[in-house]
Amino acid sequence: MRGLSSSKKMIPIVEGLFEWPSESPRLIASRCPLCGSVQFPKSSVCNNPDCTHDATPEEIKLSEEGILYSYDIHMYDLREPFSYHKAPYAIGAIELPEGIIILARLTRYEGLKIGMRMRLKIDRLYEDDENVYLTYFFEPVEDGGEEK
Repeated sequence: MRGLSSSKKMIPIVEGLFEWPSESPRLIASRCPLCGSVQFPKSSVCNNPDCTHDATPEEIKLSEEGILYSYDIHMYDLREPFSYHKAPYAIGAIELPEGIIILARLTRYEGLKIGMRMRLKIDRLYEDDENVYLTYFFEPVEDGGEEK
């Protein structure tokens, strides 16, 4: 993982959200083999109410890139136990090719545009005396300094 250097142990904030450790981590989801419904985080049951639920969903890895469907800029700090969320910060809804829209913190709040390409990034959320806690973020994809 580029940009993170620490003598502390780097661990996911929640086990099973994304591949870790990995040079090219991806979010872990599930897909129902009957109806095709995709769920994130992964689930052992299909959440589609129209499905017969007669089969166990299979684990899949989600695409690393998607489209910014919507976003909000939070202009306030959260209180304990989430005080590591310092304002301002952005939360985005990212539409992925698998047909699912997921919510994620964005790496920045400036220059965001609905429809822009976004890429998964695993990064530090917060740390304590022993560990650096990692989570998934999305960041704008930049090609030659221009965002698409």
